[in-house]
Amino acid sequence: MSEQLTIGLEIDGRPHTEEIEPRTVLLDLLRERHGLTGVKASCERGVCGACTTLVDGVPTASCSMFAFSADGSSVETVAGQSPDGVPGPVQRAFAECGGFQCGYCTPGMIMLTTALLREHPEPDDAQVREWISSNICRCTGYQMIVDSVHRAAALLKEESA
Repeated sequence: MSEQLTIGLEIDGRPHTEEIEPRTVLLDLLRERHGLTGVKASCERGVCGACTTLVDGVPTASCSMFAFSADGSSVETVAGQSPDGVPGPVQRAFAECGGFQCGYCTPGMIMLTTALLREHPEPDDAQVREWISSNICRCTGYQMIVDSVHRAAALLKEESA
């Protein structure tokens, strides 16, 4: 049996203390221990974006981050975007604008959009395309995703007014 580490982190606003093996990646902790299957496992090399979470607000490939690196951090997943089961504004925007087809990349896109709109509440097309470029979508051709990001910005602006 390998050595166990104890870490403390916040997942979608809830504190957790975990006993983990040093080799545990954040993706596995989220999916296997917490049932957060919206965090998708795909390339497992940190290049496709399907596993994107926000760690202390920064988009992070959870498949390539050791869970012990998240000790003391706040981790946000797509599940945290609708804690009461009601889709949040970014999720609603993706649904309204058809920003998904198969949906596999959508959780990562939603997390990237969340981070982008926190930093740039009214991004232009170039900013949107730059931010979403770290997430591979094989279905949409990206324009509907760009439209979804702009719609999410509008919804967030309406909600804050």
